[in-house]
Amino acid sequence: MDYKKVQEWFTALDFSSNRFVGDIPKSIGNLNLKDLRLLNLSNNFLISHISQSLRNLVNLESLDLSQNKLFGEIPQQLTQLTFLEYFNISHNHLVRPIPQGKQFDTFPSNSFEGNPGLCGSPLRKKCKNFEVSLPSPSAPEESQDLRSPFQFGWKIVLIGYGFGLVVGVTIGHTDSARNQDWLMKTFGMRKLVRGLI
Repeated sequence: MDYKKVQEWFTALDFSSNRFVGDIPKSIGNLNLKDLRLLNLSNNFLISHISQSLRNLVNLESLDLSQNKLFGEIPQQLTQLTFLEYFNISHNHLVRPIPQGKQFDTFPSNSFEGNPGLCGSPLRKKCKNFEVSLPSPSAPEESQDLRSPFQFGWKIVLIGYGFGLVVGVTIGHTDSARNQDWLMKTFGMRKLVRGLI
């Protein structure tokens, strides 16, 4: 729906828990939504950077992007949202230091939890050599590896199965060749006379 002028009652957009996928539309920050007070995109499958265009939502008081698969940095430009009272980006794949100053100094640590790559206040994790130790924010696949040290890709599992199969067949063949008499007695097999068809 295209609004020529934002209606006075149209001050909140709640798109939470809708299974939306893909990027956060940059058009949200570029539309004439300056009167928008609440934007909730939580609990979806959004995979993108947080758009710097959100800084244009100058009257925004609540921004919830939690429970998605967002990656990259938190844009420093979001500190320009001086009316922002509630901010939640927990449980994503964000990295690098949390912006400091203005409203960002008031948000509690649970607004940022579940992002192992984030560092800085209000989190306990200090930012030391983050450029070297953290993965590049350019690919969501790399960011997804931050979730758990026990996650394996299907290629590694396939290689493991293949290697195990080769080793198992080799050991089984070697062992059965050495213990052929034992196998014949155990399983009631008879020796075949060579040359007899």
